Amino acid sequence: MARLLGTLRSSQPVARFQRCCGLFPAGEEGGSGDPAEGARDCGACNGAGAQRRPAAAGRGPRNGVRSGRGPQGCAQKYIVKNYFYYYLFKFSAALGEEIFYITFLPFTYWNIDHSVSRRMIIIWSIVMYIGQVSKDILKWPRPLSPPVVKLEMRTDAEYGMPSTHAMAATAISFSFLIATMNQYKYPFELGLVAAFVFSTLVCLSRLYTGMHTVLDVIGGALISAVLLVLLYPAWDTIDHLLLTSPFCPLLSIVVPLVLCYNYPKLDYYSPTRGDTTTILGAAAGATVGFWLNNQYVARAYISENFQLGFPLITSKIVVVVLARFFVGIFVVLLTRQLMKSMVLGMLGYRYKFPIGDLEARRRLEVEVPYKFITYSSVGFSATVIVPLLHELLGLM
Repeated sequence: MARLLGTLRSSQPVARFQRCCGLFPAGEEGGSGDPAEGARDCGACNGAGAQRRPAAAGRGPRNGVRSGRGPQGCAQKYIVKNYFYYYLFKFSAALGEEIFYITFLPFTYWNIDHSVSRRMIIIWSIVMYIGQVSKDILKWPRPLSPPVVKLEMRTDAEYGMPSTHAMAATAISFSFLIATMNQYKYPFELGLVAAFVFSTLVCLSRLYTGMHTVLDVIGGALISAVLLVLLYPAWDTIDHLLLTSPFCPLLSIVVPLVLCYNYPKLDYYSPTRGDTTTILGAAAGATVGFWLNNQYVARAYISENFQLGFPLITSKIVVVVLARFFVGIFVVLLTRQLMKSMVLGMLGYRYKFPIGDLEARRRLEVEVPYKFITYSSVGFSATVIVPLLHELLGLM
């Protein structure tokens, strides 16, 4: 067993998977240069806080060779021999990024079902917090490069175990399945396959991009599955308390802030604290919005939109759904930009630093309030302001 775990934790299975999918370092399989060139010039990097140098300016692909972000920030050239897998896994990796969360979760709230969206957001925030904290407690390194080709840079500054992409994909896909299977009539097998395919693609994308070992991915998916099983019996109770408890708004703000300010400290800067604050802030703002809607706008348990089956898709429904989505996303992105500028300006004035000072923005007393206020405003806007605007525009 120890030998198996050691193999799953090593970089070689990741490198072999990349080669099987047609992704090679430029020094291999017809690429120019010595295969050991990356190790000699840039040094091996495991992503765990290695010091990085500014990367050279990337150029477009020449003779099939692309430039990526490699060890210690060096420009790492790689060859793509199968573009189907390249674009499939690049797209799948994006399903675990902010761009997906800020579009899919609000879309569910605006167009599918409020209760489904509430459950997904709560599960997502709990799972992601546990995953992010676990990374900085375990401090397991990411795969070594070389032999692995690394296609991403930002997340390479974090530790690897567990894969929060795998955790989020498993949590979102299967919580969506569980939350909808008793409310909507559709083949359970179809939903199960869709959830499995979604989470599997995201998990495999973390291997393809060279960001995680096999054990990181398996561990992330298993942790998420265990948390789902443990939380499922309390879903209705948690949901009821979030909607009806008079203490909900206060606890929704105070508890995440305490967790963010007491995030595990590292010897170097990692984006995990900022990402965790973003997630908890968005969930806090959304939770306050859920409570306000239930208290003053529309009772969540008395929904005229409750469906036993999905409605017949017509051109009118498609237009309304798209209109809700684009109006909502515009408001959400506008809120994020305005709050980001305003909060950074206020903090810059308070702590005497220019807004463009990246190092200052990474300080605890700046990063936590900046990200928490910005994204709690985004969550609140998505759950309160946008639905009111939809009603005003006749899109309800």
